[in-house]
Amino acid sequence: MDLRRRLVGYLGALLLGLLLVMVLISLLSLRKDVRTEVAASEQLVEVLLAAGQIASDLPPEAAAARLATILASSQLRHLSISQVDAAAPAERSAMSRQLALLLGIVPVGDTGNLVQLGSQRLRIAPDPSSEMEERLVDTIRLLVTLLFFSGATLLVAWWAAHRALMPVRELEAGLQRLARGDADAALPHFALREFSRVAGAIDALAAALAHAQDTQRQLSRQLIQVQEDERRTLARDLHDEMGQTLTAISVTATYLQRNAQQLAASQIIDCAQELRRDVRTSGAQLRAMLMQLRPHGLDGPGLTSALRELVGSWQQRESGIAFALILPAPLPLLADEAGVVLYRVVQEALTNVVRHSAASQCTVTIAAQGGQLRVQIDDDGGGLVADAPHRGGLLGIAERLLMVGGNLQIVPRQPHGLSLQIRLPLPELHSEETP
Repeated sequence: MDLRRRLVGYLGALLLGLLLVMVLISLLSLRKDVRTEVAASEQLVEVLLAAGQIASDLPPEAAAARLATILASSQLRHLSISQVDAAAPAERSAMSRQLALLLGIVPVGDTGNLVQLGSQRLRIAPDPSSEMEERLVDTIRLLVTLLFFSGATLLVAWWAAHRALMPVRELEAGLQRLARGDADAALPHFALREFSRVAGAIDALAAALAHAQDTQRQLSRQLIQVQEDERRTLARDLHDEMGQTLTAISVTATYLQRNAQQLAASQIIDCAQELRRDVRTSGAQLRAMLMQLRPHGLDGPGLTSALRELVGSWQQRESGIAFALILPAPLPLLADEAGVVLYRVVQEALTNVVRHSAASQCTVTIAAQGGQLRVQIDDDGGGLVADAPHRGGLLGIAERLLMVGGNLQIVPRQPHGLSLQIRLPLPELHSEETP
């Protein structure tokens, strides 16, 4: 059940109950009015019968006094009976007289018909005061009923809203648990459809938050692992390559130091050539290490050369994969951070192709189109296994692209292989360029 139906149900039940109460009050009032009308009619008949009997049995003065006593004790409605020779009957109330004048009704004493009963003359006139008093009582009763109805409606509406909105506290508590770092909002089952939908959205948010936290932990572990791998590789290269070259330079320099006076000029020239060769080798090794750490020129026009050198380095290795690079001429300028991200993304993608794809061909295509730099890396390998887009290097690629406003789309190729489609925003200067 949703909130609207519950509120309408509460208010409908209240209205039905109030209608039943009003019907009961109307029936009781009708019963009372009928009894009053019947009693007044009976009293009218008794007054007329008593007036005729008194007029025939008693002397005129005694009959008049007796008749005045009967008229004073009678409770007639809608009619006023008085003796013609007696004083005019008193109005029932000042309010009744004011209402009669306001409504344009002629007072009782100024109208009526004369009836002769024996020696007594009676004036029978219409009396609106009883009807006006009855209407006043009905109006007051109606106002009281309406006030009760309004108050009860407001109370039931407040109670229904208070009861219906109680689950908001549970939702708030669930959000607070998520804010404290809990993995689950621990929300109860809600009967109302609206709160059940909100609870479902909060559970989905909690799942997305847990997934984001898990992804962050994976990235942190991956970052630490990458740092350790780079340090291990750098240490091995320094020890195995540059260490040997520096050892050779040291040995040659020591030999010259010890035997410089006994060596012939040709031998000294040979030692100098060996030193020069070893220094060049050391410089080449240093440049290769620096290229792995951060190639020069990624923040300017040198990005094209860096990408060509990157793909060329993989072509020179015996990986069994034929690499190709298709670049626009010239490559649009990118922001400094975007250039670094583009290089690292291509570097990571090519590494994944070599390690995991078992491909024979890999093509890197870069083009500027629609205000974006589009990079597509295609291979004819075995493709992805289940849930692979959320693990390993692909996760790092997606996170790098997000930092510069880019995105990654992974598309399987037919009949086999994989295509990484990368989008990077271009500066406004190149937003209208097409390849």
